[in-house]
Amino acid sequence: MDWKNFMADIEANIATFSKEVPQTVKGFGQMGQAAKTDGVLSEKTKEFIALGIAVSTKCDSCIGFHVRSLVRLKTTREELCEALAMATYMGGGPSYAYSAKALAAYDVFSAESG
Repeated sequence: MDWKNFMADIEANIATFSKEVPQTVKGFGQMGQAAKTDGVLSEKTKEFIALGIAVSTKCDSCIGFHVRSLVRLKTTREELCEALAMATYMGGGPSYAYSAKALAAYDVFSAESG
């Protein structure tokens, strides 16, 4: 999978749809901002939770968004693999395959970030 092009396409599609439903987008953005704010759990912990859900629901675009966030939050490959091991354990075979996709996305996005 070409993660860079895939995410560019998803973002273009989201931008087009967002113009059609601006109030929904505004509400979704506010919900996301509130959910990701550091509290008892850090933003990084919350992104690991989101990635586990993305893997278990088999959502490629969600994997891309949350892996990119984890790279921005300076997640190590070791941390990511440990979280993905738990997602695989909880989700079985399908989560195993999607965890492998998430690791591939991490390798692409972390190489970009230098």
